Amino acid sequence: MEKLIEFISFSNPNVRFVTLGTMFIGMSAATVGCFAFLRKRALVGDAIAHAILPGIALAFMLTQSKSPWVLMGGALVAGWLAMFLIEAITKNSKLKPDTAIGLILSVFFGLGILMLTSIQHSGAGNQAGLDQFLFGKAAAITPSDLKIYIAVGLVLLALIFLFFKEFKLLSFNPDFASILGLPVKRLRFVLSSITVLAIATGIQAVGVVLMAALLITPAVAARAWTSSLKILLIIAGLFGAFSGLVGSYISFTAPQMPTGPWIVMSLSAIAIFSILFSPQRGLVAKIFRQRQNRQKILTENILKALYHLGENQKSQQNYFSKKQLLNHRKFDAAELNKGLKILAKKLWLIERETGYKLSQTGLPEAQRIVRLHRLWEMYLSERMRLKADHIHPNAETIEHIISPEIEHQLLHELDYPELDPHQKPIPY
Repeated sequence: MEKLIEFISFSNPNVRFVTLGTMFIGMSAATVGCFAFLRKRALVGDAIAHAILPGIALAFMLTQSKSPWVLMGGALVAGWLAMFLIEAITKNSKLKPDTAIGLILSVFFGLGILMLTSIQHSGAGNQAGLDQFLFGKAAAITPSDLKIYIAVGLVLLALIFLFFKEFKLLSFNPDFASILGLPVKRLRFVLSSITVLAIATGIQAVGVVLMAALLITPAVAARAWTSSLKILLIIAGLFGAFSGLVGSYISFTAPQMPTGPWIVMSLSAIAIFSILFSPQRGLVAKIFRQRQNRQKILTENILKALYHLGENQKSQQNYFSKKQLLNHRKFDAAELNKGLKILAKKLWLIERETGYKLSQTGLPEAQRIVRLHRLWEMYLSERMRLKADHIHPNAETIEHIISPEIEHQLLHELDYPELDPHQKPIPY
């Protein structure tokens, strides 16, 4: 508890610099990364992060300075060169984008390792710390670094705010943006530039190896919660900032734990939770909806089978056994028992020793299912001109998803027909 209070109070200057720095880095990278994610350029971010390494090494070799501005300048040049080469190789050769990305990533990263090794063996007195760009060292953030991160983060957010509509159209439909007369090439240049800038800013915290995770993972997590781009950007930014806070706190309470990897681990935990448990797009919710849909289809098929049996005997007051239901329709015996229990619980069935029949509340529901089936068959026959023996399988599927609005349109379109294509009455 004392550690938590000390961390929250920001009484330790180093804790304050590291926490605020990683939060701004996480927020800006996550927000920019949403557009890379939507444009399906996730691997490009990884390639740029690795390609930045030789730019940092070359900037140091030319200036013998570890100033953040100097190193960031070298990183931006290398990142832009890597992005240009990826696009040039893809456009002017038969190589696919993933091949070009892998080629540039490996060549630039290998060159960067060679240059760092050469610097370490050169005997330069101020070369210590350059290797931290490989895996990151957020604990080394200084007040001057923090000012740069805040300034860059605000610039990135301001550019996204100013060009939000253009970036949105470019991410979803660049061809339409071109038709509207928007300067697509310039917009791509701006979007690519802020992506490179976000990566160049964040590598000191998490390193070139993990930077792609800081760029893409928040967008993946946020996408599970919303379909709105504005909300996506906000949620992703919050996830990025929160991961910086968590990583800094873990590193503060356990000094042997590195900050950068824990930022990525916290982001991964958020992404896994979002993918599994988000209410609309989560896997758990998806499995639950699939289970509900299977149950709905099963119970509706049982109701329809009981109605057909009663229709054949010209009475809905007769009881029908499980054997008769199985003979009428190929149900799985266990599934049939399950469906009958569900319908009995809803009071849509009346159960006796002799079998089952539709209740007063179950009969209208069965009539609805049969009506939708036969209306759809009528529509396929009259409007789509399909033969009568070809329409039944399609109607078996569609009847379960026809909404009341669509039913009303079908009735209006078909003028309330009395018989289906098989000359069976349509129940109203």
